[in-house]
Amino acid sequence: MARWCYRHRLVVLLLWLGALFGLGFAGSTAGTNYADTFSLPNTDSTRAYDLMKKAFPERSGDTDTVVWKVDDGTVRDESVRSRIEPALAAIGEMKGVGEVTNPYTARGGAQISENGKIAYAQVTFAEQANSVPKELVQDVVDTAQDAQRGGLRVELGGQAITRIQEPPTGTAELVGIAAAAVVLFLAFGSLFAMLVPIVIAVFGVGTGLLSTQLLSHVTNVPELASLLATLIGLGVGIDYALFIVTRHRRGILRGMKPEEAAVAALNTSGRAVLFAGGTVCIALAGMLVMNLRFLNGVVIGTSLTVVLSVLAAVTLLPALLGLLGTRVLSRRQRRRLAATGPEREQASGLAVRWSSNVQKRPRSIATLAVVVMAVLALPVLSLRLGATDQGNHEASSTTRQAYDLLAEGFGPGFNGPLQVVTDGGDAEGLVSRIRSTEGVAQVAAAPAVRGVTVIQVVPTTSPQSEQTDRLIDTLRDEVIPDSGAPAHVGGVTAVSKDFATVTGDRLPYFIAAIIGLGFLLLLVAFRSLVVPLTAAVMNLIAAAASFGVLVAVFQYGWGLDLFGLGKEGPINAYLPVIMLSLLFGLSMDYQVFLVSRMHEEWVHTRDNARAVRVGLAETSRVINSAALIMVCVFLAFVLSGDPEAAMAGIGLAAAVALDAFILRTALVPAAMHLLGISNWWLPGWLEKRLPHLAVEPREEREEEEAEARAEVPHARVPDGGVHARVPLDKGGEAGGSVVHGFVRSADGQPVGGAVLNLLTQGGRRLDRVTSLADGSYIVAVPFPGTFLLAATAPSYAARARQVTVSDDPLVYDVELEADEVDAVN
Repeated sequence: MARWCYRHRLVVLLLWLGALFGLGFAGSTAGTNYADTFSLPNTDSTRAYDLMKKAFPERSGDTDTVVWKVDDGTVRDESVRSRIEPALAAIGEMKGVGEVTNPYTARGGAQISENGKIAYAQVTFAEQANSVPKELVQDVVDTAQDAQRGGLRVELGGQAITRIQEPPTGTAELVGIAAAAVVLFLAFGSLFAMLVPIVIAVFGVGTGLLSTQLLSHVTNVPELASLLATLIGLGVGIDYALFIVTRHRRGILRGMKPEEAAVAALNTSGRAVLFAGGTVCIALAGMLVMNLRFLNGVVIGTSLTVVLSVLAAVTLLPALLGLLGTRVLSRRQRRRLAATGPEREQASGLAVRWSSNVQKRPRSIATLAVVVMAVLALPVLSLRLGATDQGNHEASSTTRQAYDLLAEGFGPGFNGPLQVVTDGGDAEGLVSRIRSTEGVAQVAAAPAVRGVTVIQVVPTTSPQSEQTDRLIDTLRDEVIPDSGAPAHVGGVTAVSKDFATVTGDRLPYFIAAIIGLGFLLLLVAFRSLVVPLTAAVMNLIAAAASFGVLVAVFQYGWGLDLFGLGKEGPINAYLPVIMLSLLFGLSMDYQVFLVSRMHEEWVHTRDNARAVRVGLAETSRVINSAALIMVCVFLAFVLSGDPEAAMAGIGLAAAVALDAFILRTALVPAAMHLLGISNWWLPGWLEKRLPHLAVEPREEREEEEAEARAEVPHARVPDGGVHARVPLDKGGEAGGSVVHGFVRSADGQPVGGAVLNLLTQGGRRLDRVTSLADGSYIVAVPFPGTFLLAATAPSYAARARQVTVSDDPLVYDVELEADEVDAVN
């Protein structure tokens, strides 16, 4: 498929452009139909809501609030009324406004505070907030605030008002893409190579968002799904393209033609991308364990975007590589390639030095990493789940100002009243008991309709206060049962509390599901019990530390003023589920990328220290670059103006940064050094029953070379997808040992195609092999003793060295120079 897309690049590009513009046209024609509904079956707030629907048909329009305050006199003064009443009348006459409740009418007396300094009016639109035209909302805001003068403040609050405070759509995305572009340019040094991952991400996210928008007409999809789909789509789209482009550029630098390099990159890194994308989708699907209908649409939107991002990476990307040819390299690299020929790409000096330091000091580095993560995780012990409201908006916003004015004039609980709904029974007795309950500021009962009475209860504390939560429990557990009336506690504040309770109760099952799934995937991929167990522990550590950062910022308020993120409050109840899903998927990507290289080295050498050192040195740069891009994209959503988006962005940025820069770069390799060969332990009975899952394909050349090793009778032993040939003794049982290592030039470059012969002291050949492209080799030794190991390669003279082999494998690296073969070890 990669070759076809490369050769038919214009067709592939036109198909993707057609899909993007076709979906764009359909989306603009159909519009959106997002449904932000929380379905919490079998909860008290849902029963209250059902009773209210029975008695009071649901209003179709959104209700917002106009609040004003005077410094001197009262709001009843003629000088104030003469400015406010004409503004309210003008608002009421606007097309799209259904009703305006005026505090200066006979029924509006309760809308003026006791001291007469603050009053409010309610503006009911003809449609819900998401459907109200922004131009109309802006006209309402401008008309109301035109009434301001010295000593008279006018502020507005509500969902429709919140929408016009948001920065222009796309600002956060553009900033994130720009930051990612800088990182890509520094990593590649090429403008064209930088653009390719960004184009892939734009096509993946664009088609994903437009498809989700169309799906919102046939199923319930919350608006939050579009935000999270953009977050994860940009991150994985750029990262997946980064992995493939890096492998493609490496192939060209090593002398491959651009087409063959692209095919090889898609056949190796492309397979890893398919595996990684699948794990992200599986992790997202884990949200279904929560059994919350609100999250079903989130799973649909985010998973669809990830799937389309992966599809773009494996089809559109090779087409773009075909259009670019060698221009995917920088000019300097192209000139050097033309002048000196193919080169061997090596890990950078910094990566090699760090990897060596981890090997030398695993205990110190592991201890330091654990301490850092533990300190960051401490705030998670005080985690409170809840919901944000306009009281968490930035202090300068009109919605926050209106919220504070209402709290000042009518009490903190006025912004989140409770609704006690009773169907029959002694409503007056219930009202009396509620009024005498501690924590209740005001109680008012509406006339019964169809036997249903709604009692409005204003707490003395704010909607996000722990005291308000305790009041809800007191009403449900003590006041209502003692009254004997069948009643339920509802309202936005009660719904938020129930949602947080349900989420907290089901969260352990969700965590167990995704951790268990990750364990099984890594068990099959690496055929080890310790590697997936280590990964599971690391995922839990990363989750705890990232939530600790989230609590410190948004619940404790540390740094909120610096970021301009408003006021502290509880953590949104749905955020742990979404963050854990995304963190699991992304950390699986990094774990697979890191450990697969270690596993490859382990299969070749059976030297755990070397495998961990080489794997970390050769993958840390790409992992850190990919993580840095993710962090830039996620942090950019702080600029969205939406507290929920900012919370998700900072939480995910912290999770990815801690996972990549501390866990995968320090703690994981340090732990693997300490565990030694136990990393790769798997019981024989389990090995036989596990299916074989190849993240990357086995090299054909390796198979051909393995078949050529026929000088001594051998048994083929599968080992993680790579076949070693073990000598057989006279009885046909596996016996003897092996000599293995790497063939390198004097300057440390791997030498592929070198022929190695193992000879007895008398000159009889026992085994003959050819080194692989990375310089690795394995020769079989039928019995312990001293032998001659001879190596030859084009442009190198043949030399031999004595090697003494016992019953254990011997690691022996060969260094080729102009006139000798010498041992590195």
